[in-house]
Amino acid sequence: MLDKIPNAEEMTALVGQSLYSVWNELCALIDEKYEMECLWNKGGKAWDYEYKYRRGGKTLCALYARENCVGFMIILGKDERLKFDTDRDNYSKEVQRIYDETKTYHDGKWLMFEPTDTTLFDDFVKLLRIKRKPNRK
Repeated sequence: MLDKIPNAEEMTALVGQSLYSVWNELCALIDEKYEMECLWNKGGKAWDYEYKYRRGGKTLCALYARENCVGFMIILGKDERLKFDTDRDNYSKEVQRIYDETKTYHDGKWLMFEPTDTTLFDDFVKLLRIKRKPNRK
């Protein structure tokens, strides 16, 4: 748990204006489709902050922030990986590459993206849909 949630000024200073816009657009995209509990945490060794979307004890995805970088992580379990594999041709080459290069653990593939713009957002929405159907109309 964090002592203090970063404000817009602190986030902009950390990741930079353009990446903070990417962060906000990604949050807005997720918020528009999913009603979730959002939790701020320390980002571990590699990141300054983690912003996790959860519901019913299950994590949908998480956003990460560090100096001049934002991250988007989604974990695909066994059944979810099968769904991705079935539909993989409908994803960008970049998403396919990251998927293929990501190590598979006992609990799934921990896909980490570091978006610098919104070009992969359509793919992110498809990945989120594999995890959970949107619960907002």
